[in-house]
Amino acid sequence: MTDDTQVTAWALAAGRGDRDAAASFVRATQQQVRRFLAALISPSEADDLAQDTYLRAMRSLPSFAGRSSARTWLLGIARRVAVDHIRAATARPRTVSMPDSYDVADTTRSGFDRQVALEQLIAGLSADRREAFVATQILGLSYAEAAEVCNCPVGTIRSRVARSREDLVAAVNAQPDPQSRTRTDAAG
Repeated sequence: MTDDTQVTAWALAAGRGDRDAAASFVRATQQQVRRFLAALISPSEADDLAQDTYLRAMRSLPSFAGRSSARTWLLGIARRVAVDHIRAATARPRTVSMPDSYDVADTTRSGFDRQVALEQLIAGLSADRREAFVATQILGLSYAEAAEVCNCPVGTIRSRVARSREDLVAAVNAQPDPQSRTRTDAAG
């Protein structure tokens, strides 16, 4: 991962019209932006929302003054894109009924199944806790940076992360044991 000083320098240069700096800025940040949005909304919508994030950011780069790191500034834009997306989605009615449950991934198997299970658990967190947890524990932002991205005090971020951890532990402990389900299925 490129350091924040370099990313901010690229953003400032891009704001002055440097196309190469703009391309470097996008390349250095796109994975984190997409990952943040995938955790906040859904992996299937992350690419479109990331594109919207960069469209907004590119329009705003000339006014970016560098008072915070460009990465923090960009993740703040991504958060607002996610909030706008949720508002728009809740404003229109659902046309397809969704099942209340789905197959639980087998956490004792492949790394892929464990990753899917982790993503499902994180998706089950409340929106505020999920964004604080993803920003600090997955993207590696400091609590101060996450507070800036989430537009709340540092203490609130600390509290949300702690509660997220408690929620995740409780969710893992509440999951059925896939091996006992297999034994029961085989016996039936």
